[in-house]
Amino acid sequence: MYQEVRLHGHIDETIEYFATAAARDAYQCYFYETKGDSLRFFSPGNEFIIDKEGVNHRGNGGSFCEYMFGVDQPLPDLAKGDVRNRLILYGATYEEGNNALTFTDRSDGHLTYDRIFFEGNALYNYYFFMTGSVSGRVRNQQEDILRLLGKVLKRSENVSFSDDSPLVEELFDLLGHKSSMYLVKLINKKHKAYHDAFTDLYFTHKSIPDEEYDNLKQLADQLGIDKYQQERIRIDVMYKHPDNRRIVDEYKSILIECNQKGSITHQENARLTRLKTLSVRNKIPSALFYTLDEMLKHDKLVDLDEQGYISETRQILTGIFLHEQEIDANLNNEDMIKLLHAKRQASENRDHMFEQLLLDTGKTCDEKIRDGADLQLLEMFSYIVTYFDRYDSTSANINQLAFMENVHFTEEIIRSLLGNREEFNSLSSGTFSELFFESIFDNKYLGQFGRKKIICLQNGLEQINDGRMTVQGLLGRLKNIDKEEKLYRILLAHVKERIRNFYSKYNTKAEQDALREEITEELINKKILADEIPADLFRAVVVNIKKEAIYVHNLLPQVIAEKDPALREDFLENSGLDRFYVEELEREYFELNELDMEDLYQIRKGLNNVAA
Repeated sequence: MYQEVRLHGHIDETIEYFATAAARDAYQCYFYETKGDSLRFFSPGNEFIIDKEGVNHRGNGGSFCEYMFGVDQPLPDLAKGDVRNRLILYGATYEEGNNALTFTDRSDGHLTYDRIFFEGNALYNYYFFMTGSVSGRVRNQQEDILRLLGKVLKRSENVSFSDDSPLVEELFDLLGHKSSMYLVKLINKKHKAYHDAFTDLYFTHKSIPDEEYDNLKQLADQLGIDKYQQERIRIDVMYKHPDNRRIVDEYKSILIECNQKGSITHQENARLTRLKTLSVRNKIPSALFYTLDEMLKHDKLVDLDEQGYISETRQILTGIFLHEQEIDANLNNEDMIKLLHAKRQASENRDHMFEQLLLDTGKTCDEKIRDGADLQLLEMFSYIVTYFDRYDSTSANINQLAFMENVHFTEEIIRSLLGNREEFNSLSSGTFSELFFESIFDNKYLGQFGRKKIICLQNGLEQINDGRMTVQGLLGRLKNIDKEEKLYRILLAHVKERIRNFYSKYNTKAEQDALREEITEELINKKILADEIPADLFRAVVVNIKKEAIYVHNLLPQVIAEKDPALREDFLENSGLDRFYVEELEREYFELNELDMEDLYQIRKGLNNVAA
């Protein structure tokens, strides 16, 4: 059995101390004395003096504290998940090349309180010395102390604000029966007051109200705590919140694993990115990750060059498995929107990697559920798949309407689109339009009638939702556009045939009216048309035929001769002719003139480069 004698006091309004002597006969020990404003603790060959300026030490021992933000934590300590504390032994130096500590006999020194609470823990720091179990020169004693106590001092969970008896018991059990141990804990009372106030607010609110935060700033000003120490204390408190700690520790474990093998994979990078995303969502300060990120240098990374949307998809899908580490990684609306936009981009790029990621995630989910994982994992994956099914259905219907002829919507399709529109917009207002309409309007191959149909559909769905139109009303409008498109194509074919075979003129209004009457009569006789041709539609056909003639007879030969894709693109952008139709004209021109089709492909390729 051993005895403890504890001395408690205050150096000034900032520094508080607890000094403990532990020995078999501690009650008979004389281990301290006062002299003026100083307090001296001692044993044979050792002394530790505290006064208003700081501390002085001589002999064996050292200091230790719990690691917190701002305390330099070497990689070997980071790599060991159970290391919690920083240990400094007097007279020790670290040789990085040999990865070893060396000791000298010079162990005396002086430290100010500012330095102690800046380099160590901002709240409390321990100093210790001992007799009995170590002997010889100081450096030999230090080596013995490291061997006896080093492992425990680095890992002890009893290093804290609370009663030091459990810590003393943990350490004294490792010493010989004739040993004595002396422990001095220094506490910064002002830092602790700020720490306690912030802890109470953060654990109560998580997101601290502005009024309370202003009160906290006033407290810091009254106590004279600088901004750096305020930040260290706040981050330490936030890190110790259970929800935050799980995320940061998982991030750290991944980085350590990558550092040890000297590389990082796409999957690991995705997990790291997802954890950072969750940290932002949980309002975990990014400063917690700075030191950890420094562990993994850029020259150790594998090639992570992949499409941004694939990388983002990977990190979100990988993130759903973080529940196994009891990390709240539930998908939110922002995540689902990112996945949907990634799916859209993958579809536009014909990128099969996206679907492969989804298949791999589904397979992993099945395996984990089979092995007893939480069913919430399956629910999250099903949630994603349900939205993707909605996307596929909606995208197929809208793209068919935009780019295919003779597509007829039914009431069932309209109601399906309305339901999907509501679901997508529940993620965020405007999501439906962003996913399905904006990209189509940017598509260079969207023709004039396809554009009309999409505008009609977009406005119609909105009006139905607002109660300003019926489903049947929208179907009627789409049907009218479809009829107009069919008539346009019939007119285009017949007008071109008339001009080609009968040398009909169409330059003046009178000539155009005469041509319209001829074609109207012909179409009525063939029972293709029941009424007169609408004048506006006929004029549009004639204007487009003129544009076509200008391109085929003037501009296209120049584009070919000069290999000028910019001239071609300028015409396509400003003529209003459908790109599909113009490309068909180009193909016919090349075949008719027996030109090398490869030249046409190169011109189009050049256009793509210009557009890019």
